[in-house]
Amino acid sequence: MGGQVLRLADVAVRRDGAALLRGIDWAVGADERWVVIGPNGAGKTTLLQVAGALLYPTEGTVEILGERLGHTDVLELRTRIGLASSALAERVPPEEKVIDLVLTASYAVLGRWTEEYDSHDVTRAVELIDQLGCAHLIRRRFNTLSEGERKRVQIARALMPDPELLLLDEPAAGLDLGGREDLVRRLSGLAQDPKAPTMVLVTHHVEEVPAGFTHAMLLRHGSVVAQGPIDYVMTAENLSATFGVQLTLDRGGDGRWYARANGY
Repeated sequence: MGGQVLRLADVAVRRDGAALLRGIDWAVGADERWVVIGPNGAGKTTLLQVAGALLYPTEGTVEILGERLGHTDVLELRTRIGLASSALAERVPPEEKVIDLVLTASYAVLGRWTEEYDSHDVTRAVELIDQLGCAHLIRRRFNTLSEGERKRVQIARALMPDPELLLLDEPAAGLDLGGREDLVRRLSGLAQDPKAPTMVLVTHHVEEVPAGFTHAMLLRHGSVVAQGPIDYVMTAENLSATFGVQLTLDRGGDGRWYARANGY
């Protein structure tokens, strides 16, 4: 599959006089897996909201899946995008069962009511839940799950409508070491699946970048420090500029990255 999935040209987002993003030029190809890295307040979540057709830019143009924001039906466009974020998790009805949370993504709604789902939908939901290691949770209520279980179920939900673009906002945030490593391993498998959608993952920890991701963007104060193929972008010099501290960067034989401050 070829072509561009995302294209941002000179995009800026301002709120209350503050520039959350400025001068963003970004093109994402269909077969690419991007990670967006930066400190808190860098503009990462704002960028993801623009990419998910949830936020209009103050300046510049945005094209998502061939549709230009401001000239298309965003409700229809959003059905082609999978999103997993903590903001979404906070809106889940407390009694919602895992199977229903995943199924309702077919209608792009939260909370199951009286809508009917055919056997294909149910089968796909069960397969996705199993793929993310949550088969034993299928009848559990979402509010009884651990943080790691919630993260995995959210990703299953995001994949349910067979999206062309998958956006993951800090999917490993709040996880303990075991939960993080399990999730990163599963995301690495997804990234290396040629049938998987284009992926954009936001994080502020290089250790959370799954193997198999192809491109990176580094953000600081709403501006791009560096972007492009991950092997070119992920350098100690670029990361030090991004986080404002001198860092040493290493890469393991498994393709994972590890950073630490100089002198530690």
